[in-house]
Amino acid sequence: MGCRRKGARSALLRVVASAEGDEVLVDERRRLPGRGAWLHHSTACLDRAEKRRALPRALRRPGPLDTSGVRSHLEPPTGAVVSTTTDENGSNS
Repeated sequence: MGCRRKGARSALLRVVASAEGDEVLVDERRRLPGRGAWLHHSTACLDRAEKRRALPRALRRPGPLDTSGVRSHLEPPTGAVVSTTTDENGSNS
């Protein structure tokens, strides 16, 4: 939705508006009630959706929505170590 590219449903993240209507929640199991919107698993897609004000339109909610929960879900934890694999010659694969 944010970047306007299509993707397989398994590669997308479903988000819904909370019952109060002011917060966007991640629907990992894809079972929460209400109108949903789909994002790629990247903060860039969320940034584009926010910039275009696409989330309130897609979820049919007035005004700005709090996306901090979605952003914390997409961003890696602070201090996370990204592991790389090396072969026997020491080069990354």
